Amino acid sequence: MTVITGLSGNEIFCLAQKGYVPGNIVVGNSVHSLGLLGSIGSGFKAILGGEIAQVTKLIAEGREKAYQRMMQEAASHNASGITGIASQLIFHGANVEFLSIGSVIFSSNSAENSQFSTSANGQELYAQLDANCKPICFAFGNVAYSMGVGRGILGKLKTLARGEIKEFSDIFNHTRHLALERIIAHAKQQNVNAVLGIETTILPFSGVNEMLMIGTASNITAFSSESTSHIITSDMTNIEMWNMAKLGYVPMKLLLGTSVYSLGLVGGITSVLKSFVRGEINELTQLIYDARENALALINSEAKEIGADEVIGVKTYVYQLGNGLIEFLAIGTAVKKLPNMQVQSAALLPQAIIVDRDTFYDSNSTNSFNVNINAGVKPINKATSNISNIFLSMGIFLVIVLYLLIRFFKT
Repeated sequence: MTVITGLSGNEIFCLAQKGYVPGNIVVGNSVHSLGLLGSIGSGFKAILGGEIAQVTKLIAEGREKAYQRMMQEAASHNASGITGIASQLIFHGANVEFLSIGSVIFSSNSAENSQFSTSANGQELYAQLDANCKPICFAFGNVAYSMGVGRGILGKLKTLARGEIKEFSDIFNHTRHLALERIIAHAKQQNVNAVLGIETTILPFSGVNEMLMIGTASNITAFSSESTSHIITSDMTNIEMWNMAKLGYVPMKLLLGTSVYSLGLVGGITSVLKSFVRGEINELTQLIYDARENALALINSEAKEIGADEVIGVKTYVYQLGNGLIEFLAIGTAVKKLPNMQVQSAALLPQAIIVDRDTFYDSNSTNSFNVNINAGVKPINKATSNISNIFLSMGIFLVIVLYLLIRFFKT
């Protein structure tokens, strides 16, 4: 029988070293409508801002149904596991399709009869297994949220002053940590001690945003049973985790810090005037520096609280919120050295670290809603290409206001 798999040649080679052979692609889907009542309820909540529970629940249910149907299809094949699971949203007019898709694998070990599922591809799965971490199931956590009209008005007023807009920083910190709390809760249901390979994405959905985290609920064998009360979270790739395990380090916690800043009216006028001449805009330089430092300070403080040795893989993102506001997000994984953290192989296979090259490119639409959250693309970072657009818009507005004021006083 011909096998139709999403695994690449490198993935198949890597998994063969762990006793797995490829099987067919499996799919599960569920088409939903938000409905009139949900739209009304979420509309009222969107005025106030914060989480929109009805939308969060709708998305979570849709993702879960699609996932369970995929698992049922895999069970019908008597698969040992499903790897490379992707969770997608595809809009069909007023309806949205939730799609789960992955590739099954079969173990050559007849004693291996417990089915697992993972967001990791074949190369990542090989590295995870070699680091003595057993995958159990695909896990996700989400939160649908809105900044709200009330907060928008407050933000417009606060943009007159320079510095952090604490109200916005708080709501963004809260929503990001809600998604993390929910993926941890999902993992606890499986009696595991870790969620590994977490990927974070922000997606537009029905006029609001969804903060989504996906990963693999797993057991790290280096931890004793007494340690399972604390769920480890990590956004390291499994290949990164293998390298750290080789050095004796274990992940502790995914850390998030966000800060929302405004240059302020006076700083905006100054920077606009300076932008007409060549040279550094000190006000903008200092603003961006302060905001980034604040976001990094948040994760540094949390790392000290949990006794981490280091925070690795720290990434910072910046994007526009509108009304002259900019958000800075810092994200990384806290690690700690552990005496009994070991790996099975002396070195990773070359096939495990080779990046497979795409051979199909779809440039038909640059604004497609069909988002594959396993593609490594962070939409949160797409709006950062030209921060100066904020201040250019502000400058044009101020020039018009000054012109009208001059005309008014002259008359």
